[in-house]
Amino acid sequence: MNWNAWVRQGHRWVSIAFTASVVANFVAMGWGEPPQWVVYAPLIPLFLLLFTGLYMFALPYAARRRGAAARPR
Repeated sequence: MNWNAWVRQGHRWVSIAFTASVVANFVAMGWGEPPQWVVYAPLIPLFLLLFTGLYMFALPYAARRRGAAARPR
């Protein structure tokens, strides 16, 4: 598996972790005031999703630029 496939698969798994942490956050809020680590737990996967998502967003533009640079004029 190449690097792009690893990033794509990791992005999918991190999105599952993010969704689970948000659901756990809402469940904990339903029981009362949750501990701070529960409130801030979704931020870690959220930042990972941000970086992997930006990487995947930029892939087509980088490939287009590499293709244009490789072609002779």
